[in-house]
Amino acid sequence: MNHDFNQFKLQPFIIQAIEKMGFRQPTEIQQKMIPLILQGHSAIGQSQTGTGKTHAYLLPIVQSIDPEQKHVQAVITVPTRELADQIYQEILNLIQFDPANMITAKRFIGGTDKQRDVGRLKEQPHIIVGTPGRIHDLIREQALFVHKANMLVIDEADLMLDMGFLHDVDQVAARMPEDLQMLVFSATIPEKIKPFLKKYMENPKYEQVDPENIAAENIEHILVPLKSREKVDLITDMLQSYNPYLAIIFVNTKQMADIVADKLIERGLKVGRLHGDISPRERKRVMKQIRQLDFQYIVATDLAARGIDIQGVSHIINYELPKDLDFYIHRAGRTARAGNKGIAVTIYQPSDEDALAKLEKMGILFTHMDFERGNWVESTDRNRRKKRQKSVSEEELKAKQLIRKPKQVKPGYKKKMQKQKEQIIRREKKAKNRNK
Repeated sequence: MNHDFNQFKLQPFIIQAIEKMGFRQPTEIQQKMIPLILQGHSAIGQSQTGTGKTHAYLLPIVQSIDPEQKHVQAVITVPTRELADQIYQEILNLIQFDPANMITAKRFIGGTDKQRDVGRLKEQPHIIVGTPGRIHDLIREQALFVHKANMLVIDEADLMLDMGFLHDVDQVAARMPEDLQMLVFSATIPEKIKPFLKKYMENPKYEQVDPENIAAENIEHILVPLKSREKVDLITDMLQSYNPYLAIIFVNTKQMADIVADKLIERGLKVGRLHGDISPRERKRVMKQIRQLDFQYIVATDLAARGIDIQGVSHIINYELPKDLDFYIHRAGRTARAGNKGIAVTIYQPSDEDALAKLEKMGILFTHMDFERGNWVESTDRNRRKKRQKSVSEEELKAKQLIRKPKQVKPGYKKKMQKQKEQIIRREKKAKNRNK
């Protein structure tokens, strides 16, 4: 089988795994990053959720592992336990056809028995994936040895910064070789993270996939005005109309997540919840229930918009717009995965106008709809007044053509230009009347 991934000259067992996973051709970020990583460059890959960032680094890492060397060769740090679980599973998928069955990987996350983790490190694996705090703890316990590992991945780097994990990542990187190959993947590169990157990365390669290329692909973005309705009632009616395979309702705070989830449950909906106050054990149970389709609806904070791959999400509902508008794209990116179509609905009020205008500048194309008496109807475009073109007379057009802003402006030049314009308009009108 002629496979587009063959261009990277990956080992046959990796190509076999890629084919089993159903990948046909590299995504844009994979096309840009995989050759750089294989060549040994430190690199920064900036792209949004759903663009294939994970395999952009996993494929070259697995390719680069020397199974004869019985020490840690690559460390992958991620901000959430769920993302660590997902990446670990993807590593297992990639190495399952290794003919010698010699490449090893282990996952270490917070909220689990640390002594048990220490026991699992009697033999050092080739690849480590986990949360920075637990990896750092195991290094301090002298159970995990990374001094020979020459590859470090920081995935979802901006979320690492937001969650306060960069200190632990710094401590891990400090124990690794000086000629470290660092790979940073993130949706955004905040200014606050740049000093950390400069500390470990000298002239890194930088590749970016623009958000505009992916924000609206296969996703219908719908705006629904709240008007004077109760928001939970409106969302309940909308959800029952859509009858989604799986919908995520996004809110901004843990408290609001509980309030909305409780109200939807009162209305008879099968609802799960995901936010930062849920214990690791509870989160694991909820994720299992989601995979088993025990819930049709999930109320979540933005933690679930980053680093958690929930399969089969058909609808995204923004109960409220995120304060950081980049998270709108992360939220919407939870649907329309793997070539499927998805719907992202936002309930808005007049106070959201500035945020909506910024999203439109970012490339989001909204459809205006409303839900009235159990039916979806087209709604008036909120920008209709702005889009009305002011009629311009022939005389005004003539004046615009004749008057030019002077190269060197002096005080009062605007008034002078306006006076000239008015004179031309009067003159043109008189000439027009004479010719009638």
